[in-house]
Amino acid sequence: MSNNHISEPPIPISDDPRTPLLPTRDQNQRPSSSIRSFIASCLTLKNFYVLLGPLLSAVICFLVTFDAPVSSRNMLAVLAWVFSWWLTEAVPAPITSMAPMFLFPLFGICSADAVAKSYMDDVIALVLGSFMLALAVEHYNIHRRLALNVTLMFCGDPINPPLLLLGICATTAFVSMWMHNVAATVMMMPVATGILQNLPSSLTKTNVVINKFCKAVVLGVVYSAAIGGMSTLTGTGVNLILVGMWKSYFPKADPISFSQWSLFAFPLALVIFFALWSILCLMYCSRGSGKALSAYLDKSHLKRELDMLGPMAFAEKMILAIFGILIVLWITRSITDDIPGWGALFHGRAGDGTASVMMATLLFIIPNKKQMGEKLMDWNKCKKLPWNIILLLGAGFAIADGVRSSGLADVLSKSLDFLEEAPYLAIAPMVCLISATITEFIASNNATTTLLVPLLIQIAKTMHLHPLLLMVPGAIGAQLAFVLPTGTPSNLVGFSTGHIEIIDMIKTGLPLKIAAIIALSILMPTLGAFVFVSNRVL
Repeated sequence: MSNNHISEPPIPISDDPRTPLLPTRDQNQRPSSSIRSFIASCLTLKNFYVLLGPLLSAVICFLVTFDAPVSSRNMLAVLAWVFSWWLTEAVPAPITSMAPMFLFPLFGICSADAVAKSYMDDVIALVLGSFMLALAVEHYNIHRRLALNVTLMFCGDPINPPLLLLGICATTAFVSMWMHNVAATVMMMPVATGILQNLPSSLTKTNVVINKFCKAVVLGVVYSAAIGGMSTLTGTGVNLILVGMWKSYFPKADPISFSQWSLFAFPLALVIFFALWSILCLMYCSRGSGKALSAYLDKSHLKRELDMLGPMAFAEKMILAIFGILIVLWITRSITDDIPGWGALFHGRAGDGTASVMMATLLFIIPNKKQMGEKLMDWNKCKKLPWNIILLLGAGFAIADGVRSSGLADVLSKSLDFLEEAPYLAIAPMVCLISATITEFIASNNATTTLLVPLLIQIAKTMHLHPLLLMVPGAIGAQLAFVLPTGTPSNLVGFSTGHIEIIDMIKTGLPLKIAAIIALSILMPTLGAFVFVSNRVL
């Protein structure tokens, strides 16, 4: 057998032992080309965004003057630096959230100890405890069991598409009340798409009705998660930022409790939820949809999915019990002036965060009865805690303290005198719309709230209004990012399923946003004034 390959000449090896076996660099490469590549790597848009923060800060320090303490100008410079990094994502958002820790002391706004305290208070404790419980729910697959049970209850026999859609959306909204919107969407989307897997995906005339229903389910999960998150303090970071800023700006005023927020926000969320369900039914559930879906989807499919989960184990029952007790503690800590709640037993020293961390601690004490010595939760399972949200909350509280203590709040107040005669019924919807627009196109809802709430406090003072009458519409408006996939991470989760397109979100999200703004404009000066303003001393 002949050898057809051509042998290559051997690489010459030098006798000098100092000669490296492999060339260290290309002998033909010019030094100037490496310099050019280095310069090109530096002159990138990302690096420009990194420099933009310090540059804006320097421009403000050198060119802007206030008839106020120098610290107010320095605080404005810090805001320009931090928000430019947040908006451009020049560095990761959690790192930007820690920037006040070094910027505040360097710019003479406050001490390192003072700013560090903003990153851990009762509101942060509330978040930590609730997230640990949410991770436990996710770990033991309780959310899936809950979703299938409720969907089975609403399915109907024969199948009723509007009723099934109501069950899926209501389950998502309920789950989102107790954990972050994004986490609720990520948990519920596989459940929803799992129900839709038995439906045909081909785009034929006979399946147009089915495809519309698929769109309705995905859109319903995305928007229901946002709506459910509005109704409780733990549902989204925006509510927590608002409560923390209220506590920071008005330390002598009564704090906003879990029950007080829900007393206003739950009815509002309920109105918006039924507006969503009505819009989805009108647009995507035609009269013939029930007959078309009954051939592919029935109760037997849902029962098979539920049977695969098996009976509830001891660990699942205990987590549900702990979660239920925590909800009762949140609701009953502060009820009314006549019925003060269990918080009065501790003379106001216990907060919602106290109950949250206490119940989360039980997860690490109670055994799960699966393996000897194993508890319901361990710290390894908590590595998924969303520290980015916790740091962002801390940054928001630090900025609120800095704006007030530096004197920048007084400067903003003087510049807004022209709003003194403006009617509230016109300002409140405008505030909500502006907040929703910024969230949709520019910044996250948390960043939008952090930016707008201090300004809204000064506007309220100028208009001689109670601050919460503008702070609440601004915070709720930041959660109404319903139109674009990039508005919130939850929108992206739904968009990534492939069931919906941008035009579907625009057609559904725009009327939903309008309905939400109208509902807020009606409920804020009525129910909101009763809940937040009456008997609340600043």
